[in-house]
Amino acid sequence: MDYFRYFIYGLIQGITEFIPISSTGHLKIISLLFGLDDPGTSLSAILQLGSVFSIIWYFRNEFNIMGFIKKGYSYRKKAHLKSIFKSIFIASISILVVGFLIKTFFPNYSNSFLRSNLSIGLASIVMAFLMLYADKRRIAKYSLRKHTLNSSFVIGLCQSLAIIPGVSRSGITISSALLMGWKKEDAAKFSFLLGIPSISIAALVEIIDFNFNDINNISPLIFGFITTIVVSLISIDFFVRFISLKGLKVFAYYRIVFGTLIILTFLIH
Repeated sequence: MDYFRYFIYGLIQGITEFIPISSTGHLKIISLLFGLDDPGTSLSAILQLGSVFSIIWYFRNEFNIMGFIKKGYSYRKKAHLKSIFKSIFIASISILVVGFLIKTFFPNYSNSFLRSNLSIGLASIVMAFLMLYADKRRIAKYSLRKHTLNSSFVIGLCQSLAIIPGVSRSGITISSALLMGWKKEDAAKFSFLLGIPSISIAALVEIIDFNFNDINNISPLIFGFITTIVVSLISIDFFVRFISLKGLKVFAYYRIVFGTLIILTFLIH
């Protein structure tokens, strides 16, 4: 049963971290549908690190950190890498500040209204309409190779809203990038790259508070972690290809249905 439970956790995390439908919200809601416990913030954080490994692996050739010390690596490529790393750093400032403030001043955030089922449903629907609006933007003047640091900062600022389950980190970052005139495929790639520091730091903070003594057998957790990595790689590749062709509409419509069902369930009970 433990292997099945962690497989479901890994499957949900791997699919929903990169597809803009909210991984945290789905981990909680779908787990309940399967009759499983809410994995909670700490366990979710461990699985999210699997998604980080997937991002690094997927972009290993396109953004080669070792390129800085490789002989024969062109000046243009090194300049591009420096630009990307600088943008990621600037965009990550906001989430670090917000995360620190919440951890310091709102220690019971995990049990707050913002993590309730009703909040998840409402956030899913609100984000759906934002995604639909962003998807209609036809301006595509910015890319990973040509963008401003100001746009990176704004995208990072929007990313901090993803601390609310149901918002979706990828959904809010991609939508904000599109609204500022980024190309769809590059908006998705930048969103994924932003996940490396933001997900990693948030996960490590949560893991510090996690009591591993509560887990009698760590093998199912490792199985779930590996499941997350494999499914995340598939999800990244699918979404990067899909968004350039179809955009965000289908995911926005799904969020409306998902959010509505959650709210109806809440009202009935």
